Amino acid sequence: MALKGKRAKSSFWIIKKALVEILFNIRAVMANKIKKIPNNDNAGILTLDRLKETPGFPSDADYDKGLIAVIECDEDIPCNPCEDICPHLAIKVGSPITNLPRLDSSKCTGCLKCLAICPGLCIFAINKNYDDKNALVYLPYEYSPLPVKGNKIRALDRRGEFVCDGIIHKILKSSKKQNSPIIGILVPKEYFNTVRHFEF
Repeated sequence: MALKGKRAKSSFWIIKKALVEILFNIRAVMANKIKKIPNNDNAGILTLDRLKETPGFPSDADYDKGLIAVIECDEDIPCNPCEDICPHLAIKVGSPITNLPRLDSSKCTGCLKCLAICPGLCIFAINKNYDDKNALVYLPYEYSPLPVKGNKIRALDRRGEFVCDGIIHKILKSSKKQNSPIIGILVPKEYFNTVRHFEF
C-alpha cells in the first residue's frame, strides 16, 4: 500500500511539472502572437494605421462626400449581419463568412442600419464636414439612461480617454430589428476619426 502512495505522489508531481511547462509555453506563444499583431497598441486597441488597412474603412476622399459608414472590424469571425441589412449592398462579407466586411463607399448612403445591427458595436457613421467647425459622429449606444439632445458630453477615444467636449445632436431609438440606439454627437472636425464614444 505504501508503494502505491509513493507512485501516486510521484505521478502527481510529474503531471504538475508537465502542466506548468505547458502553461509557460502557452504564455510564450500568446506573448509572441500579441507582439505580431500589426499596429495594435499594448492594450490590444486598434490603431488608426491598422484600421486604414482594413477593407471596411473609408479612404480620406470618401469622408469628403458626406455621411458614410466606418467599419472598424479586423476580426476573422463568422459574422455578416451588416451585409444582410444593408439595403444598398454597400457592405460585402461574402464567402467564407469569416471574411472582413468590405465597404463600397460609392454605394453607401449613410442610412445607419448597419450600426445598430453589428453585435461587435464596431460600425460608426461619420459626416466629417457637418458644418464649418464640427463633424457628426454616429455611434451605437447600449447604456441606460439615454442622453438628451443638447446634452454636453465628454467625447472619448477608442481607449476611453478624453479627447474633447461635444454635444448630443441626435438620438435614434432602436427598433425590433435593430437592438442598439444610435447617438449622433457633434465634435470639432479635427477629431472625427478619433472620437468613438462619450460620457455625460
